[in-house]
Amino acid sequence: MYQVVPGGAGGTITDVIPKQKHSKDTRPLVGAGVIGLVLVIAAVTAWCYYIASLRKAELLKTQLLDLNKDGYIIRNQGGSIVFRMDFRSGTLDLDSCSKEGEILSCGRTTDRKLNFFIETVRPKDTVQCYRVRWEELVPDIPVEHAMTYKFAHWYGGAVSAIQHWPISISGQQAPKPFVTSDIYSNRNEFGGILESYWLSSNATAIKINNSVPFHLGWNDTEKTMYFQARYNDSPFKPNPGEAPCAELSYRVCVGLDVTSIHKYMVRRYFNKPNKVPAKVMFRHPIWSTWALHKTDIDQEKVLAYAANIRKHHFNCSHLEVDDRYTSRYGEFEFDPIKFPNASAMFQKLKSDGFLVSLWIHPFVNYDSENFHTCVERGLFVREPTGRLPALVRWWNGIGGILDFTNAEARDWFSSQLRSLRSRYGVTSFKFDAGETNYLPWKFSTRTPIRDPSFFTRRYTEMAIPYNDRAELRSGYQSQNISCFFRPIDRDSVWGYELGLKSLIPTVLTISILGYQFILPDMIGGNAYLNRTDGNRALPDRELYIRWLELSAFMPSMQFSIPPWEYDNEVVEIARKYTALHESIVAPRVLELAGEVLDTGDPIIRPLWWIATGDETAYKIDSQFLIGDDLMVAPVLEPGKQERDIYLPAGRWRSYKGERFDIKEPLHLTDYPVDLDEIAYFVWV
Repeated sequence: MYQVVPGGAGGTITDVIPKQKHSKDTRPLVGAGVIGLVLVIAAVTAWCYYIASLRKAELLKTQLLDLNKDGYIIRNQGGSIVFRMDFRSGTLDLDSCSKEGEILSCGRTTDRKLNFFIETVRPKDTVQCYRVRWEELVPDIPVEHAMTYKFAHWYGGAVSAIQHWPISISGQQAPKPFVTSDIYSNRNEFGGILESYWLSSNATAIKINNSVPFHLGWNDTEKTMYFQARYNDSPFKPNPGEAPCAELSYRVCVGLDVTSIHKYMVRRYFNKPNKVPAKVMFRHPIWSTWALHKTDIDQEKVLAYAANIRKHHFNCSHLEVDDRYTSRYGEFEFDPIKFPNASAMFQKLKSDGFLVSLWIHPFVNYDSENFHTCVERGLFVREPTGRLPALVRWWNGIGGILDFTNAEARDWFSSQLRSLRSRYGVTSFKFDAGETNYLPWKFSTRTPIRDPSFFTRRYTEMAIPYNDRAELRSGYQSQNISCFFRPIDRDSVWGYELGLKSLIPTVLTISILGYQFILPDMIGGNAYLNRTDGNRALPDRELYIRWLELSAFMPSMQFSIPPWEYDNEVVEIARKYTALHESIVAPRVLELAGEVLDTGDPIIRPLWWIATGDETAYKIDSQFLIGDDLMVAPVLEPGKQERDIYLPAGRWRSYKGERFDIKEPLHLTDYPVDLDEIAYFVWV
């Protein structure tokens, strides 16, 4: 009960806790409550951020691919990282990313808008693919992604002057145009056969889209290859009327093993030949005048060369008359001084059973009678304005280069070839050059081309009417031309720089790029005095023999330095191996050539083709397979009559009759191989 004390409003209420004392005593409780409330809010906020981060992390994952602001990684089914790509063009703003179905897309970097997406595609149970596109919306900004290559061994891309298998990258190179080039004269460039495709030993493959203005660089310290798209300071051009906004688009696919993923990529992305060249090209050697006579060729020497082929009892697919049979470059008639009666020469060769092929090229020198005609009719590649023909320098002078995007130029060139065929009975042609480095840095063509290497493709199409026996040394998206493709000229040396050791890595690289009808360069190489071991007029004798033995196991053989330039023993070895090629190699190669039309599978295969889980097999560059059942191990070192041989697991029989029934790979150390032998093993 309350008791009221007189005094009114100013009086004191008794038996009640004073108000001031109440506030002071409860302050710790109120503070604790506030702190608790703050903690609750913080916890809820943290939980919300955690949930949001989980959702964002889940958003940025798609079928074994994890995206982050700086790039992405791809894992295999076992959880191991098999592919890593870093973005060097900018940092993605992950808040701009969204996912719809199998497409993960982003609309910004930290400083600009862009179009970026990764689409997951599962074309079959054993293959997982990702379509990636980074498209800039502002002109002249390059797009660059950096692929780490330290996880595996890599193969493909392009032929090079110093060829290794797998790819061996050294030093640093800023991204440069990935276009065809003559690596004999430009040894630091990419080669004349080239495709934007790479394959790794961990069953990953990448194919750059053909529409990309693609530049390639690398850094061996970082173990990184730079994939760049740009138009600025580049021979690539946007489509007419389009802004030069770069786009880097490509597909990455992961499979169960390196062989199966390559089979998938070839079937999906490469052209395939539509016919097999003439069977005799596989069975019998081609004989060229080049290395023996160079440009000092004439009617008497051609007839003597043919007579010696018959005299020494060699077969011949055809005889190739090489450089300088005309008076000037760009003419299509035999020099009347060197060849006073070309018609009689052809009649004699025909009566002796020889078919004849002629060397040809896309240049018309300024001193040729045809130069004025081509200028007047607008048949040359032109300078950027399109008003004047562009003069180009090549290894035989200065002139114009025919514009094969121009139907009139193609018709004129074709008519010259048809005239030679009808007048003399010429069987086919050796199409030399075709690389883009012979185009001006800035140029224009009748039909605009975005990618300079498309000029190479147009040039290779000129061989189609002669593809039974035609020979090409450059190729870009040209696998369906159905001709023999020849790696660039070799020097008469043992090493990896355009020498004997480069031959197997080069052939394997070309095969992986989809070119299966391969004509290795002339046995023994070019025999230039300044690029020949021993500084002799002829290639070193031992080098010549080892080169001959290796060539016998290639799809086709080509002689120029004839074996009788040495001695009778070399002639006998040459007879032995041309016979072996005809009886053992050619039938197997022809069988595989027929399968190429359907599958695109290589004829010449690396050892990992049948040993996909074998780490050692990924690194072997001095052995190869023909199909799955013929393994070849040539001697490639001077002064050696033995070599180490790696036999994959299986049942093998050696050329000596030895049998190896092995469940694990076997190293044969210092296996004896005489000078007139090449080690080969047949799957039993």
